[in-house]
Amino acid sequence: MEQNGKKLPRLLQLGDMERATAKKARESWHMFTIMAEFIEATEHLSELRPAVSVFGSARMTPEHPYYAKGVDIARRLSDAGLAVISGGGPGIMEAANKGAFEGKSLSVGLNIELPREQVSNIWQDVSISFRHFFARKVAFVKYADAYVVLPGGFGTLDEMTEVLTLIQTGKTRRIPVILVGAAFWRGLLDWFQNSLVKNGMISPEDMEIVQLIDEPANVVDAIFAFYEEREFEPSDEERQKNLYL
Repeated sequence: MEQNGKKLPRLLQLGDMERATAKKARESWHMFTIMAEFIEATEHLSELRPAVSVFGSARMTPEHPYYAKGVDIARRLSDAGLAVISGGGPGIMEAANKGAFEGKSLSVGLNIELPREQVSNIWQDVSISFRHFFARKVAFVKYADAYVVLPGGFGTLDEMTEVLTLIQTGKTRRIPVILVGAAFWRGLLDWFQNSLVKNGMISPEDMEIVQLIDEPANVVDAIFAFYEEREFEPSDEERQKNLYL
């Protein structure tokens, strides 16, 4: 097959049909493992609401102030009737699961298989294991009614910017995105304003997607304030939108 005079390689045109068949079979079976992860997430999480996804560093030790703050926030969310979803690993993820586990609502861990750092914590009422990052990220977004983001590294930034992009582009509904730790996040937000907004790469109103809150009690209050004029439950239109995350 040619496109604009350039030959596009296709498996059907390979001379080695045994290799082509094996490659197609391997890719096809891999698709079933992806489907299985989405199905398991739907089975466990689709009736979980209301719920909050909490992101943060895997490297924070229990002695760190942000770990303690993560436990406090999650406990308050749990006692307020909100299930807490974390990455299921150590650090801030463990803090979130621990606080929720000690509270009144469910503690959920979306665990991922990694070469290092990711070891499942013991504070999970519901534990789901993923091999694919993208399937896990869909679960974080699809079943959350708010996002709470504590300090973290590349993984936390990836999850945060994924959420901001989905809300900005209208691929998911508008819900609270709360950054905890003014000293940690202020430089990044200033860069958003001075570089992204100033150069027209995002709109000024896109900055309104994010709230910066330090006090655990205020985090819970901000989430409930957002839902004063609407239900936690997504509308039919929002449910339909989430099918295409």
